Amino acid sequence: MSGTAPIGVFDSGVGGLTVLEALRRALPGERFLYLGDTARLPYGTKSEPTVRQYAVNAAAHLVARGIKLLVVACNTASSYALDAIARVVDVPVVGVVEPGVEAALATGARRIAVAGTEGTVASGAYQRALAMAAPGLEVRAVPCPLFVALAEEGWGDHPVTDLVAREYLGEVLGWGAEAIILGCTHYPLLLPSLRRVAGPDIRLVDSASAVAAAVGRVRFERNEKGGGTVHLLLTDGSDHFLRVARTILGETPQDLELVHLEPGGVS
Repeated sequence: MSGTAPIGVFDSGVGGLTVLEALRRALPGERFLYLGDTARLPYGTKSEPTVRQYAVNAAAHLVARGIKLLVVACNTASSYALDAIARVVDVPVVGVVEPGVEAALATGARRIAVAGTEGTVASGAYQRALAMAAPGLEVRAVPCPLFVALAEEGWGDHPVTDLVAREYLGEVLGWGAEAIILGCTHYPLLLPSLRRVAGPDIRLVDSASAVAAAVGRVRFERNEKGGGTVHLLLTDGSDHFLRVARTILGETPQDLELVHLEPGGVS
């Protein structure tokens, strides 16, 4: 496929924009098509069949628009639906779980905690991937469902977020976690509070840069002639989304389109 075709990036909301920004830095010449399924978020509290249906539908929509590579920038969708997506699309697919695991192992930590949505933790995707990559590693996973709402609210550096983080992470901090994988792309938006709660000695692993590196290793035709454009697709309009997007991307997105996704089909 032509190098001028866009790279597709998909998430349920704004969290995947942290991955998009890392991709823009790593691949400045590329065009990006970002789909935020804002009408159906959050994915992290939904059942596996529902997430698989939503994720496959969103992936098919992006492929129908001519993308050359798909990044599933949602941990819940990567955990539940990556295999299903790969079976129905004809472009390379990169999820966030494996790159996150690689980044965590690169810290040298032997006690690794995973903070994620209820769906991601229940899927066991990170736990299995860590066990396969490094047998004997000690791993604990903790669901942190309120983190998504706090990130969406823009409370990344807030006493309320500190309080919630202490409640969620207290057990793994007491256990002696040496690294914590931020197993949701929303969670890096909370880094100021999370760093305060975790302390200076614990590595907080944000998989965004690892995902960008993983995409860089995939064989596809690069666009070397400039570009760097981002076209946003949302399933529900939101001024709030645009405010958070401005914070992450450093600019107010101008190229925005509302789309409607029919379960089981592409519209």
